[in-house]
Amino acid sequence: MASGPRGLQPRKQPRQLRAELTRQRILDAAARVFAEYGYAAGTTNRIAERARVSIGSLYQYYPNKDAILVELLTRHLDAGIAAAPLDQDELLPESIEGIMRFYVRSTIENHREDPQLLRVMMEQGPRAPELLERVASSERRRIDYARRLFGNHPEVRVTDVDIAARLVTSTVEMVVHRVMAGPGEVDVARFEDELVAMLTRYLSGDPSVTPGG
Repeated sequence: MASGPRGLQPRKQPRQLRAELTRQRILDAAARVFAEYGYAAGTTNRIAERARVSIGSLYQYYPNKDAILVELLTRHLDAGIAAAPLDQDELLPESIEGIMRFYVRSTIENHREDPQLLRVMMEQGPRAPELLERVASSERRRIDYARRLFGNHPEVRVTDVDIAARLVTSTVEMVVHRVMAGPGEVDVARFEDELVAMLTRYLSGDPSVTPGG
């Protein structure tokens, strides 16, 4: 493990297309190696071999495998933000059921890559302070947005909007991660329907909401 934040930063920011392609090849190779071997056995030597670069070239970009995993995690977080932007209300459906479906579906899509890699990233990765702060900041933004959205929506009939925002945000993130990264196959469409129905019932106070209805 790296001893401090500096050890988790990429060493080289590519300025040319060839360098950027090399870095992307290293990241792609690392994703496959971590998914196949796990984090402990996913060595930089294996990553370099899979990426078809020398170990010296890999170290020009990343000081260690912790830094590689941090970048994979950061890209995962960024993809989630891009899939469900919090500053574009015009993208959202009008109904609370439609809003929950948009949120749940975008979260599921961001977790549909190799489930083993997702498990490695979330459960075995380095707990770097800057990465933890990035995760916490992203969560705060989602909660603040949900609080404002629920407070202004005529279909939301919860007693405490603040608690509702925290519950919905945490539930979607944790449940989607657990199900998508868990063992066995999952019927994604059915999973989406059930989770959306559960959240919609809670927010609207309507027990008649049915999955996909």
